[in-house]
Amino acid sequence: MDAEFPGSISSRKLVIETAKFNVITAYSGEEAVETLQRFPNMDAAVLNAADRDMPCAVLVERLKQLVPTLPIIVSSASGAEDCGAADHHVRSYDPGGLLEKLQSLFSRATGEIERTEKKLAADTKS
Repeated sequence: MDAEFPGSISSRKLVIETAKFNVITAYSGEEAVETLQRFPNMDAAVLNAADRDMPCAVLVERLKQLVPTLPIIVSSASGAEDCGAADHHVRSYDPGGLLEKLQSLFSRATGEIERTEKKLAADTKS
């Protein structure tokens, strides 16, 4: 979920997509809740703690009510905003930290992507 305006491109979204993760974007806390209701099989949620329509801790609680096992990563200026039961915190100005956190949570998928990319690169050289 990103507090930026619809139509703008979030740096967090770009970092995540560049790492070959699929991203569904919500532009408010309510939209994030509605999106998770529609797509409950998401692997994780990355939230911007600075969102203004709903306190971070409330949003985390609502998401956890829908999918208790959903890993929630909160991106914030300090890296440690009060976001209740959030599982992980990263500094919003550290895209590498966000990427590292996602890759550590999904190391198997990340490894598979890297192996596939290497194979494709080798196949195209042949």
